[in-house]
Amino acid sequence: MKRSLLSLAALAACAWSIAVPAAADAAYPAKPVRIIVGYSAGGPTDAVARLVAAHLQTKLGQPFVVDNRAGAGSNIASEAVAAAAPDGYTLLVAAAPLTMNSHVYKNLKFDAVKSFVPISKLSSAPGVLAVRTDWGVGSVKEFVAAAKKEPGKFTYGTTGLGGSQHMATELFQRLAGVKLTHIPYKGASNVMTDLIAGHVDLAFMTATGAMPHLQAGKVKPLAVAGPQRLSGLPNVPTFAEAGYPAMISDSWNGLLAPAGTPEAIVKKLHAAAVEALQMPETRTKLESQGAIVIGNSPEEFRADIQREVAHWAEQFKAIKIEMQ
Repeated sequence: MKRSLLSLAALAACAWSIAVPAAADAAYPAKPVRIIVGYSAGGPTDAVARLVAAHLQTKLGQPFVVDNRAGAGSNIASEAVAAAAPDGYTLLVAAAPLTMNSHVYKNLKFDAVKSFVPISKLSSAPGVLAVRTDWGVGSVKEFVAAAKKEPGKFTYGTTGLGGSQHMATELFQRLAGVKLTHIPYKGASNVMTDLIAGHVDLAFMTATGAMPHLQAGKVKPLAVAGPQRLSGLPNVPTFAEAGYPAMISDSWNGLLAPAGTPEAIVKKLHAAAVEALQMPETRTKLESQGAIVIGNSPEEFRADIQREVAHWAEQFKAIKIEMQ
């Protein structure tokens, strides 16, 4: 009898241990959720994060607060989320450098594949090669001819060593057989400011961040590093049209949680995020900025991350960047 009572007590305790987390997952979110972004407010990644956060707040009934932690190539934000409790109350909106930084920075405190649970890739945007307006080149062909004539003379701005802009320009230099001089900046807005002022000659800019300046004629777009022309820049050809089909540069934004976050919470966040992306006003706003709306599954997003980590390992090996 005593043994039976002990067995029943053990079963009850086991059932309780299972039921409590399940109930907590079902009640999620029960308090404000923080979305950490590794870039400054007002940038393209921040803009996507705030669009999605607003809908998550409305849909799930708790504040979703965007917390900008710029610096170290977005590593500060990634490390903070990787170290956070896997309870769904600290999330990350990351960009393409998440899959690059392990090849640039030593002693990172996170792994792009192992430290996070992917929720959904939210959007992507191609790079646009833009030059200063007072430079007399009007096409990729003319630009390449000028660069070949005077190797190393022309400068390009980026957000830093090993970032998306830097890697896009390195790839194009290899494809076109040209030599340019790298000028790193602290952020995309700094690059754009100096490109408009003519202090640098060119830059690969993310379409979402550069679109207002491109459309206003403050800088001159030469080509789009994507599979198709952008609706906001219908007269700007793709690199494939310009003779460089391998010149593809994609900058994405995605929602992730710390590794170990319960599947029920991931599913709830995924459903709400995809719903946000499907809303006409959200889609229209993102597409007008040059973005492509995605909203894929956690499994698809994980496969994307794994593929990109492997891809960038080869790219960084080819250009021999010294790790910082």
